[in-house]
Amino acid sequence: MQRICLFPGTFDPVTLGHTDIIDRALPLFDELVIGIGVNSGKEPMFSVEQRVEWIREIYRGQPTIRVTSYEGLTVNFCKEIGAKFILRGIRYVSDFEYEKAIADINRKMDHDVETIFLTCSPEYSTIASTLVRDVIRHGGPAAQFLPEQVAESIIGAAKKKS
Repeated sequence: MQRICLFPGTFDPVTLGHTDIIDRALPLFDELVIGIGVNSGKEPMFSVEQRVEWIREIYRGQPTIRVTSYEGLTVNFCKEIGAKFILRGIRYVSDFEYEKAIADINRKMDHDVETIFLTCSPEYSTIASTLVRDVIRHGGPAAQFLPEQVAESIIGAAKKKS
């Protein structure tokens, strides 16, 4: 039986914190599905297509990674793709409390899906997409928080606008 894991998130944009968790999770699973959740109530800074493209570019040549988008309950999407694991990254203790509540609800809805928590490496613990979006919006030095492919794309787009 294949160990398929879903790493859900908005990845708006994908940061070095995300790639830290992905890179460290790769040896744990046969397939890691990076699922970009689409929430109609939120207006993302970057399109779903752009976020999918970034992750595919970052992990080009990595056969155990699949990138897709989905709507609805994460636990239902797990059934669709055959995932028995959900991966969540933890930066702080406060993240754990929130993530544990979600994991408990998911487990009640489907007792066959297990949530796995990975703490991020200390050098990435302060990186959050929300904060990175603020840096980008205000023209700050966001590249230090982003994978090279994402930074180049955002900086290139900003140069075209000016």
